[in-house]
Amino acid sequence: MAHEFEPLINDLILRTARGEDVERAPIWIMRQAGRYLPEYHEAKGNRDFFECCRNPEIASTLTLQPVERFAGLLDASIIFSDILVIPQAMGMVVEMIDKKGPHFPDPLRSPDDGQYAKVLNKEVDVASELDYVYKAITLTRKKLKGRVPLIGFCGAPWTLFCYMVEGGGTKLFIESKKWIYRYPHESKALLQKIAEVCVEYLALQVQAGAQLIQVFDSWAGELSPSTFKKFSEPYLAYISKNLPKRLTEMRLDPVPMIVFPKGANYALDSICNLGYDVVGLDWLIDPAEAVNIRGGRRIVFQGNADPGVLYGSRESISETVKEMVEGFGGGKKGWIANLGHGITPLVKPDDLRFYLEEIQRLTSR
Repeated sequence: MAHEFEPLINDLILRTARGEDVERAPIWIMRQAGRYLPEYHEAKGNRDFFECCRNPEIASTLTLQPVERFAGLLDASIIFSDILVIPQAMGMVVEMIDKKGPHFPDPLRSPDDGQYAKVLNKEVDVASELDYVYKAITLTRKKLKGRVPLIGFCGAPWTLFCYMVEGGGTKLFIESKKWIYRYPHESKALLQKIAEVCVEYLALQVQAGAQLIQVFDSWAGELSPSTFKKFSEPYLAYISKNLPKRLTEMRLDPVPMIVFPKGANYALDSICNLGYDVVGLDWLIDPAEAVNIRGGRRIVFQGNADPGVLYGSRESISETVKEMVEGFGGGKKGWIANLGHGITPLVKPDDLRFYLEEIQRLTSR
């Protein structure tokens, strides 16, 4: 089922992700469609968060808001959705509690809790269970009219696993650690199941119109170098290896793949060998150090300013951007500008605008 979309006007991020020389660094921002925008709250109204995700019209409206507000300053859009739609599709209940975040009323407690076997053995109909995401992507591509490319995404298996066993966000990761150290084989079986669902989900997003994809491993930094190699890296590699194969089976062209293993800078050298085109960096690594680790490999970096700089003075923002641009080599190749994590809710939109303008100014020279 091929969709007809208007030709792409701004392909800067696609050219950069492919490793080409470019006129300036492309820019997008994690969580750019979100709570820091007044128009987000107007469009969301009293709807539940997941209700917005499941409504293609609302999801597409929210996706487009930053592109329209910061016209000419953002070089990509990212579909408004959530990483936790995959556990929902796998049969788990996930609620979004206002001011608290995601909550699983019945998380996975052990391999013998009954629910584990159900989740592991469920035949997930990824096409029908997450159809609302694909509809939102197709609708958004049509509304974009080729202005900028559209990014699709999923959560990484390790990060989704953490939510599924913890029951929500956590600072201690007691249940996650209990699982990998007490039940390593059962943990790996679930991680593999999640990885397989991720591949199909991303492929269907591309079929619907996504032009790049990103895999968010938000909790990668909670693993040690040893456990990262056992419980995260193999499943990130599974996605990067099998997504292009699945797209070929579906007679679709491959798309650039971005991986963002937040906090796993200790593994950057091996992450650069995982098969992704782009590696997202958080703010805990110096750009020049990352470039040194990369060496001659054709990996593009993405990131990586501290999101907190947007609460600072204009001078601080300018200084941070200048250091980042210099660290990544000037912005003419091998770097997609972003933050080192998602933008936070109390940022003033005009301060983000200044950040975007400074990146454009300093990389266009």
